[in-house]
Amino acid sequence: MNAVGPSVSRRRLLRTALALGLTGPFLSACTGFNTSGSGGEALTFLSTQFTPVEETERFRAILRTASSRAVNYVTTSDPSQFQSTIRAQVSSGQVRTSLLGGVHGDLSPLANGLLEDVSDLASELSDRNYSADFRQLARAGTDRTWYIPWAQATYLVAIHKPALEYLPAGADPARLTYQQFLDWAAAARRATGSPQFGLPAGNKGLLYRFLQGYLYPSFTGGQVTSFRTPEAVEMWRYLKDLWANCTPASANFSAMQEPLLAGQVQVAWDHVARLVQAPAHRPQDWMMVPAPSGPKGRGYMPILTGLAIPKGAPDVEGAKALIRVLSNAQVQNEVLRQNSFFPTVAGQLPADLSPATRMEADAVAAQQDAPDALVALPPVGLGQQDGEMNKVFRDAFTSIVLQGNDIRITLDQQGRVMQSLLDAASAPCWAPDPAAGGHVCRVA
Repeated sequence: MNAVGPSVSRRRLLRTALALGLTGPFLSACTGFNTSGSGGEALTFLSTQFTPVEETERFRAILRTASSRAVNYVTTSDPSQFQSTIRAQVSSGQVRTSLLGGVHGDLSPLANGLLEDVSDLASELSDRNYSADFRQLARAGTDRTWYIPWAQATYLVAIHKPALEYLPAGADPARLTYQQFLDWAAAARRATGSPQFGLPAGNKGLLYRFLQGYLYPSFTGGQVTSFRTPEAVEMWRYLKDLWANCTPASANFSAMQEPLLAGQVQVAWDHVARLVQAPAHRPQDWMMVPAPSGPKGRGYMPILTGLAIPKGAPDVEGAKALIRVLSNAQVQNEVLRQNSFFPTVAGQLPADLSPATRMEADAVAAQQDAPDALVALPPVGLGQQDGEMNKVFRDAFTSIVLQGNDIRITLDQQGRVMQSLLDAASAPCWAPDPAAGGHVCRVA
């Protein structure tokens, strides 16, 4: 093989390597892709999940213990690269990947053409008692099943208990409204002389998920079809008030467990995997609770991951066997222990969970079971535009909250960008926005 010249971009090399099915040492050395060194007859498993090095290694250890088959676990944090890789392999007839792992938005655009129909496997695994919502999502709007639910995560609020002193009278921390949440943040700031609340608004933070899955649904009932509505304007006014009572360092926070542990903040919202270490050493001093509710309900974002098989995979039966392994309750509980992603199969959680993980599990269940729960999915069907859609929300936050620009003007500007992305991808609406009957979702 000829040496790769400096003019070849890393992204282009990555795309070429994956499309050709090159993994292991070549992919690791030439692209920085996180790969297993199994080699030989290993089954190749391409995933957008567990991409941080520590999480990758912990999951590989689970695979080595649980599966008798050698597995080459390859990760990418780029959903568009994930999808383009599978499209290239399937269209060329040179499929080198046998199993796929990704969130619903990674897999559903590949359904009905680029994935094997796994309806038979879903029937076989019906005794795992996946939720009706998960089974419906796995059909991707068709009458067949395209992936098997794998693991799930979500976002919660972590509370250092001394902050409860400033809670508004009569407020239940496990059933907060957003108004109570704001009043609490303001009271804590006044009482201590400095903000005690924080949000992950740094470059690698997940604040855009707070907007997409929590504030927008809770205040407007939607995400896209209500992006520029009067209710959305009120929501942004609320966020400006909340931000004024959050520590300014929030603009640099990528994950909230570190500032919580350091005492920079006492209350924070974030992904469960980015909160779990905060209460690890003194769990008796902490609480995990569902996100607050707004005028339209208690919006929350379940992150459902699934396992799928690309069309024409070299080892379909091996992939199905590995899915069976990963659908075992004991294996899913080990994923929970190691990487804080919760099982999708029904059953009792292990008794030996750490107190911090148990705390999260109880809060996750309370959030899902809340009578006013309103499910909001991450963007679906945007392919290579997925990152750009997230950027719309980040840019709106920067313009309105950080730079103080006019809310209506900003929403009109970003709404046009959003519509152009939807049009380019011919993307229909996703929950909580109402189905558009197969038409492109429209920004309103």
